[in-house]
Amino acid sequence: MYFLIILAFIFAGLESLALWKGWLRLEFVAKPAVMICLFIWLLVTAGFKGALLWFGVGILFSLSGDIFLLFIDRFFIFGLIAFLLGHIAYLIGFNSPFPEMPGVWALAISVVIGLSAVRLLRRIVAGVRTTQKRLVVPVIVYSTVITLMLLSALLTLFRPEWKSTPAYLVSFGAFLFYLSDIILAWNKFVSPIKNGRMLNIGMYHLAQIAIVVGVGMQFG
Repeated sequence: MYFLIILAFIFAGLESLALWKGWLRLEFVAKPAVMICLFIWLLVTAGFKGALLWFGVGILFSLSGDIFLLFIDRFFIFGLIAFLLGHIAYLIGFNSPFPEMPGVWALAISVVIGLSAVRLLRRIVAGVRTTQKRLVVPVIVYSTVITLMLLSALLTLFRPEWKSTPAYLVSFGAFLFYLSDIILAWNKFVSPIKNGRMLNIGMYHLAQIAIVVGVGMQFG
């Protein structure tokens, strides 16, 4: 069933092509198709039992967010809420079952991620206040949740119940997801980034593929 993963990569490539060429019709097909392929792959290969149920829910919320953000200015807040719920689902999935107390290295990574997130968030929130002040609280809440999701994924590297390859995949995917959202937020609220939307979407799709394949390998 890995042909569905290959198909997800193909649709991700078509989405990048659509953004580059400005082909809106192709974008409207290719972008949601990536998450549909990943959802079907996870359902068929592993099913939605235990922690995988939460990742299935997260994929569906991500798909909803993708659709809302096709109309980025009109439905941005709805996309933000959909992805917020998706990150909460992933967060629960990464912490099912609830892990033991982290060791020294895990705590060190937590501190580094937390401090870095605060610095980035301050800069982004300053931009939000000058452009769309009503979004300040939603952006802070969203940023906090995605940071916790990233941290939870990274901490799988230190959890003995996680196999090494899935842990590396979900950590890599969560990190790309985080970078993707930083690019989106910086491009929208702080200052334009050259090819920012292509970078944002490209990283996002690679992130989702890595996370879904990782959890499928771990729990399937």
